[in-house]
Amino acid sequence: MYHFFETFIASFDLFIVGMYWTLAVTVCAFLIALVLGMFFGFLKITNIKILVWISDFYVWIVRGTPLIVQIFVLFYGLTKIILIPTFWAVTIGLAVHVGGYLSEIIRGSISSIDKGQQEAGRSLGMTASLTMRRIILPQAFRRSIPSLGNQFIITLKDSSLASFIGMQELFGVANLEGSTNFDFMTYLLVVAVYYLFIVYVLTVFVKILENKLSVSD
Repeated sequence: MYHFFETFIASFDLFIVGMYWTLAVTVCAFLIALVLGMFFGFLKITNIKILVWISDFYVWIVRGTPLIVQIFVLFYGLTKIILIPTFWAVTIGLAVHVGGYLSEIIRGSISSIDKGQQEAGRSLGMTASLTMRRIILPQAFRRSIPSLGNQFIITLKDSSLASFIGMQELFGVANLEGSTNFDFMTYLLVVAVYYLFIVYVLTVFVKILENKLSVSD
């Protein structure tokens, strides 16, 4: 136990830098994934079959291939055509992967809103897009908060795969220090504490946000 705390304190500066890169990748990837998720989610709810097929194909590819394969394709495959920095290879890989899941979350949230509200908006003289923006989307967003929060946490943990292409995020720091000091187990336990702390904070934040938004329901 003493050795654990000694290692935790001695490596604090290194893991803080690793935490910064973990959060940076997660936030950037999730924001891009939200855009992708909304785009393909809207394609899914259209009545145009070709657009629905495109959305289905995207989700099929994302769900059918491992995330590490998608990151490797971006990093090792596309770098033969265009140079992609490690940070953006991981970020884009995560974003494309998470976007497939967010598209289903967004589609499900929009579909859960009673169709009568769309008709009510149209009866007030609103266009379909205005009704969607002012009436449907705010309610769909509130309903999707728990799922979006869970997906953000999953994205955070999946960012650990960045270490496989040399990025020094949290797990990358643990892996490097563990191999350097021949003490993998201690550093794995240390990085586990950091992940547990971040996930706990995010879980509490999502719960508070969910409760706050549900007051108006």
